[in-house]
Amino acid sequence: MKTIVLETPGQFRLIDTAEPGAPGVGEALVRVKRIGICGTDLHAFRGRQPFFSYPRILGHELGVEVVALGEARQPHSLQVGNLCAVEPYLNCGICGPCRRGKTNCCQQLKVLGVHIDGGMREYITVPIHKLHKAQGATLEHLAVVEMLCIGAHAVQRAQVTPGERALVIGAGPIGLATMQFAKLAGAEAICLELNPKRIDFARANLGIEHFISSTEGVEAALQELLGGEMPTLVFDATGNAQSMMQAFTYVAHGGKLVYVGLVQGELTFNDPYFHSHELTLLASRNATSADFAYVVDCLNQGKIQLDPWITHHASPEELIETFPTWLDPATGVVKAMLDFA
Repeated sequence: MKTIVLETPGQFRLIDTAEPGAPGVGEALVRVKRIGICGTDLHAFRGRQPFFSYPRILGHELGVEVVALGEARQPHSLQVGNLCAVEPYLNCGICGPCRRGKTNCCQQLKVLGVHIDGGMREYITVPIHKLHKAQGATLEHLAVVEMLCIGAHAVQRAQVTPGERALVIGAGPIGLATMQFAKLAGAEAICLELNPKRIDFARANLGIEHFISSTEGVEAALQELLGGEMPTLVFDATGNAQSMMQAFTYVAHGGKLVYVGLVQGELTFNDPYFHSHELTLLASRNATSADFAYVVDCLNQGKIQLDPWITHHASPEELIETFPTWLDPATGVVKAMLDFA
């Protein structure tokens, strides 16, 4: 079967590998149809992804078709031929976080395409309970579910109150997903973004009305927008250390700062400022099965219009040459898609 391997930073190779055997107990064999390209893949290509080693088969944003089902460990409704999104976080189920329902923080967590080989191949075997069946979503939409779940989980972590003012820093795919679910939760979303094309996209496709397009005078701009107040919620989806540390100054007294992005390094903050504002600082990691179920339900109900998000496509044969161009903001990529079938 066709398989794409990231041998070293900057070097993909298209090779032929053996197809998986019949699925075991609690497993499903799926055919990979679509693979969303995400920031993790871009960082891995650059050699800047934490928790990563080479060579690696990338791919954790997957739209798949069920080919075969092994003997079930627990009841399920899946059938051969179902189209599904894949929850790529393989947790142990027995550690403390798993027992508390924090499966996304499993102490032995293995993420497809990061810690272990992922879905940039024609077939893969996954646990049955990590498949989320769709009723109306397309394969392209299913391959974006994992990305959407990152935003949905961050919003769930923040416990958004309807009518709350929320600043989202960064309008890349994760920032867009965070804005989308903040709005669905009833928040008034404001976006801090420097790229005019991303601003235009968020305005046209998510209905975001308020933007700040410079890192100069952000506090004053927020106060002007909010009648002298500051947002009670701030989400930083940049993965940029300077932005993440500066974000402390954008939060209202008693507000919450949620780090959706991840930076490879240390962050610092002024403790007297942190205490005087009684801020709540939250990290948001991956997502849970409940987040996947919620996002798939939103897609099935047509609450999210994803077609404009998917801006670029490539076949396995085209990917090796095309992938580096997706790192250039001038390419205008919002979400790129690898089409296996």
